[in-house]
Amino acid sequence: MTYDKPSVIIYSDGSCNPNPGPGGWAAVLLFPDQPPHELTGSEPQTTNNRMELQAALEALQSLTQPHQILLYTDSQYLRQGITEWLPNWQKRQWQTIDKRAVLNQDLWQLLATQQARHQITWQWLKGHAGDKWNERVDKLAASMLPKIHLPLDDDQAIHIFTAISYSGDDKYGSWGVVLRYRDNIKKISGNETNTSGNRMHLISAVKGLQAIKKSLPIHLYTTSDYLKDGATLWVQGWAKRNWQTKGGKEVSHRDIWKLLDNLSQTYHINWHVVSKRDMPAEMREAKQLCR
Repeated sequence: MTYDKPSVIIYSDGSCNPNPGPGGWAAVLLFPDQPPHELTGSEPQTTNNRMELQAALEALQSLTQPHQILLYTDSQYLRQGITEWLPNWQKRQWQTIDKRAVLNQDLWQLLATQQARHQITWQWLKGHAGDKWNERVDKLAASMLPKIHLPLDDDQAIHIFTAISYSGDDKYGSWGVVLRYRDNIKKISGNETNTSGNRMHLISAVKGLQAIKKSLPIHLYTTSDYLKDGATLWVQGWAKRNWQTKGGKEVSHRDIWKLLDNLSQTYHINWHVVSKRDMPAEMREAKQLCR
């Protein structure tokens, strides 16, 4: 196979907090023998999936002529959509197999146009796993989100600040928690081998909640959408299905999710997802405990 088009490597990412809510997108274009070219943007009301699509679309549309492209994304929704689902959606006049309108059809149609224009290899990579340019677009996308007001001065509630540290190479993780009620501070931490980053986030929340002695409202701060979405959106459905997913598979980390579900029924918990750039001092302190 011969390539007569200029080449470029693209990294793209999207972010939304809460989801749905304000969103940001970013892309980095790496041309041979040129400095990195960065693109960013935002939407006042959107979804995480739309921002993932928008990031890739904006990068592709920025190219004034057809290119040979290697595009990296940590979104399976984007990669599978463009490489597996798109041809069938087009054959079915933009309907799913159960005859529903394809979500985000406007963006998929524009991406289909770019797919025909360029020669693109779509490559998935794991997010937050140390890849330099994936980390860069993640940071850029998050920087486009408006700063969220945190209820740090609520002196009628207990504040739980969680943080983790995780090494994917040896599957070793640690967690740290700072609890604050008015002027009272408590710090706890721990570690686990043969684990995962997601499991560490769950354990940090469970350990923080288990350390509480008073029945007061709680603000729990985390950097994990997985933790917050699981606790607020998914866990009730899992419990009803005897801790199985909709596809009939066993829920990952079900032992910890069960503990968290019980604690969530005991306390009134307000969940707050905090970006790394906006971490309050107590979360940074919890991060130090991990180390």
